[in-house]
Amino acid sequence: MKGLRVIELSEALNVDSSDLLAVCSILKIKATSRLSMLSFQECKKITVYYEKKI
Repeated sequence: MKGLRVIELSEALNVDSSDLLAVCSILKIKATSRLSMLSFQECKKITVYYEKKI
């Protein structure tokens, strides 16, 4: 497995998948749907973004 799907990461972070897709857009990560695959590096960037947001 090379990463997580957007829906899996959104469930892990307890956020809506559409919000996570918006964050992907902000971070310039190519994700177009809930089923898009994210690398572990991309997941880390998103997680750090949410940690700073809190």
